[in-house]
Amino acid sequence: MSATVETTAPPTVAQIHAALTAPGQPFEIEEAVVRGVPLRVWKATPRNLPAVLEASRAHADRDLLVYDGPDGLERTTFEEHYRQCATLAHRLREQYGVAKGDRVAIAMRNFPEWALSFWGAAGAGAVVVPLNAWGTGPELEYALRDSGAKVLIADEARLQRLAEHLPSLELTATFVVRGEHPGALPFSDLVQDAAPDATLPEVDLEPDDYATIFYTSGTTGRPKGVLGTHRNICTNLVSLTFAGLRGALRSGQTMEDIAAVMAEGKQNAYLLSVPFFHATGCHSVLVANTAIGNKITIMHKWNPDRALEMIEQEKITTFGGVPSMVLQVLASPNFEKTDISSVVSIGYGGAPAPPELVRRIEALFPGRSASNGYGLTETSSVTSMNAGADYFAHPDSVGIPVPVCDVRVVDPLGEQLPTGEAGELEIRGPNVVVGYWNNPQATADSFAEGWLRTGDIAKIDEEGFIYLVDRAKDLIIRGGENIGSAEVEGALHEHPAVSDAAVFGWPHPVLGEEVAAVVTLRTVNGAQPSEEELRAHVAERLAAFKVPSRIFIREQELPRNPAGKILKRNLRTELLDAHPPEGS
Repeated sequence: MSATVETTAPPTVAQIHAALTAPGQPFEIEEAVVRGVPLRVWKATPRNLPAVLEASRAHADRDLLVYDGPDGLERTTFEEHYRQCATLAHRLREQYGVAKGDRVAIAMRNFPEWALSFWGAAGAGAVVVPLNAWGTGPELEYALRDSGAKVLIADEARLQRLAEHLPSLELTATFVVRGEHPGALPFSDLVQDAAPDATLPEVDLEPDDYATIFYTSGTTGRPKGVLGTHRNICTNLVSLTFAGLRGALRSGQTMEDIAAVMAEGKQNAYLLSVPFFHATGCHSVLVANTAIGNKITIMHKWNPDRALEMIEQEKITTFGGVPSMVLQVLASPNFEKTDISSVVSIGYGGAPAPPELVRRIEALFPGRSASNGYGLTETSSVTSMNAGADYFAHPDSVGIPVPVCDVRVVDPLGEQLPTGEAGELEIRGPNVVVGYWNNPQATADSFAEGWLRTGDIAKIDEEGFIYLVDRAKDLIIRGGENIGSAEVEGALHEHPAVSDAAVFGWPHPVLGEEVAAVVTLRTVNGAQPSEEELRAHVAERLAAFKVPSRIFIREQELPRNPAGKILKRNLRTELLDAHPPEGS
């Protein structure tokens, strides 16, 4: 690491960008034409996911995965992980006919087998389809059918949900993890007897070949399959490293300080608290930590007290998740009794951070780095990062974009707005995905000439810090989970007694938002359903986190504009005035 930044005060963002991205430096930038659009790209971006996995062997006998399961801790070293992934890749290709571009779906909770399945499928040249483990049977079935998955790797619980749908799916093979299911092969068939000299199969994968399809809630109808490439996901790996280094330099550390720490060779440890099936959990935790040699500690189920035990026992250096999880750890009665001296950074995103969280981190973790960031599934996780001193100086910002990303704020006509004015945020860069799988209209609506229309209302100050103001898209973000209002409204409308429905986000002190619904009812068979009956109705159709926590039954018609669109903002304001949230 040879870049030099020579100033007495912490260097400016511009100075850091210039020093680190110059020719010959670790984060050198070059130009590439991606799908007809000239973009700035990291010169050091790995060519594809198998190249990242191959390089991970350098960490050999260090622990990569530590699973805190019901039966105790399970440890997997980098070398064990590589050999099993390579074996899985060969067996998918040779025994189950998986070819480059075929889709392999993963549906399970955070097990070590999730990582093996992801890397093994990628090593086979497949497009990996991570499914939301909280999904209902119909939701999982939709994603499997829409993606055209050839192979499914799932745990017992997910297969039970899918039981009635599996016979109609055109799957070549289904594998069950940590359990049994009729017709499913044991996962061990894919990884057992991994030879010491196992290597990945030779598959010609270009940077812009398809790598992943993540299903994410949209503003209308069914979830959309976000189609990402190897360049997208590998760009995020380099962007994360750059953003962390920039945060350290902005906090007063020097390149010599950082090089000295790196020379110690100490392994960092990440406490996983988000699902692998999220872009954050997959791109920014699994891929990034595998690449740089860190340990990933997986909890069977999130529990703040157990998280503290794992921080002490496994010498965790980084923990986080969505802000609510960090707050739960800090509020635990065991916090003061726990040795947290190993922690050097706390990172979170996916929901707005309450000001109280910023104050508590400063007080309880003096001298440690805190960060949040901004990104979407469509940007392969990170677009901007706010870390270290910048975070404490601008806690309400989601940070400054990494140098390979362009951002702009536009008005409803698409015209760029002046600095400081609020409008829709648009992003362009090598991290922006191809579009939506099998959905050309949705792709055309959100992507144009390399730019992604995020649907988020933001402003950008003169220093380049991004501030999120609102969402243009009709989305609810509950504890980091995107929920499409239209999907919940659709489920409510399937009840024969619901004549109209509006769904929107309701403030929540821990989750950021929860789902609220307003319905008007008709009488069916002499009765009207209760709130509890309506919730149960939605729960039969959608994952639990999408079920409205609050349902308001309204006698009057819902307010609409002349075009017939429900005036949700007016409705939400009216209800908040009548029912102020706790703590407001």
